[in-house]
Amino acid sequence: MPASPVDHASRPVPAPTAALDQVAPGPPRGRGPSPGLVGVVAELSKARLSALVVATTAAGFVVAEPVTIDWARLGWTVVGTALAAASASMLNQLAEVARDGLMHRTKDRPLPAGRIGRIPVFVGGVILAYAGVSVLAQFANILAAGLALANLLLYVLVYTPLKPRTSLNTLVGAVTGAIPPMIGWASAGGTLPVAAWLLGGILFVWQLPHFLALAWIYREDYDRGGFRMLPGVDRDGVMTSMVVLAGSLLLVPLGLLGVRLGLAGWWYGVGSLLLGGWMSALSLSLWRRRGVAEARRVFLASLAYLPVLLVLMVVDRGPVSMQAWIDGGRPAPVVISEAPVTPEAPTPSDATPRTEP
Repeated sequence: MPASPVDHASRPVPAPTAALDQVAPGPPRGRGPSPGLVGVVAELSKARLSALVVATTAAGFVVAEPVTIDWARLGWTVVGTALAAASASMLNQLAEVARDGLMHRTKDRPLPAGRIGRIPVFVGGVILAYAGVSVLAQFANILAAGLALANLLLYVLVYTPLKPRTSLNTLVGAVTGAIPPMIGWASAGGTLPVAAWLLGGILFVWQLPHFLALAWIYREDYDRGGFRMLPGVDRDGVMTSMVVLAGSLLLVPLGLLGVRLGLAGWWYGVGSLLLGGWMSALSLSLWRRRGVAEARRVFLASLAYLPVLLVLMVVDRGPVSMQAWIDGGRPAPVVISEAPVTPEAPTPSDATPRTEP
């Protein structure tokens, strides 16, 4: 979301530590009329972020079942994950209401703008958390429900408190973004093989250039809110751009490793190579110039990278046969083994023991 075009140069901005206690719900502040209840709920649940979480969860489920998809289980998995994700977003905004009120890009959210009270948000967040985990436990399996619960607690109780304390919060946040596809995989197969961890690893690494590019664009706004992000500590952007470049470069071998581990086939492999190369080229430009325009291009590219990669993975899912590819795509010959010959049962006369005269 772009920052508010309000000119704050004419008035001093209070220090975050002193201003946190001064933020109280007040009249709505926005650029237009306040949205209705549906709009408030969509903002509280971070609908676009939750949709991304649901998409990665569904992709993990489908890739784990390359032949036969249990559509009913997939539907319940999507519902349960969506409820848990909405709960995490609501409880996160509840904990950060004061800091959100100091930032241009978040001050118009329902809580700091005073469009809803804290108690309804807390009650709603707890109910959604219980409902989401219960749906997964009932209609998927305990492993998927446990992952969803662990991810929710990690997001609310670890990642959220770390944001104003250390720039390492980005790594914790990347873990919370890596778990949803593993929830889908666990729901489909009941286990977490190496391929499931690789899928989670791709999501983890992708979030580093994705978020750090955004944090570089809004580094002053994050400072205003009192959040310790890497671009706020790394004022010249050298370290930030290096991490962005390293993460983009790492996406290339991770994507290709998906072919080796049977996540998807060669079309996916070629696509992941091109996407990773594109991200790396833009990240290299950011490392050289460290400008806002370069960071914006990396961020927008990351928004395209993930859905395209997931679509390729789902469409081309399943392991590839190396020998079939070497043979020009011909299927391996079918070997028909002869059935074992069952010895004939002895006739009654043969079965009767004979005695010598």
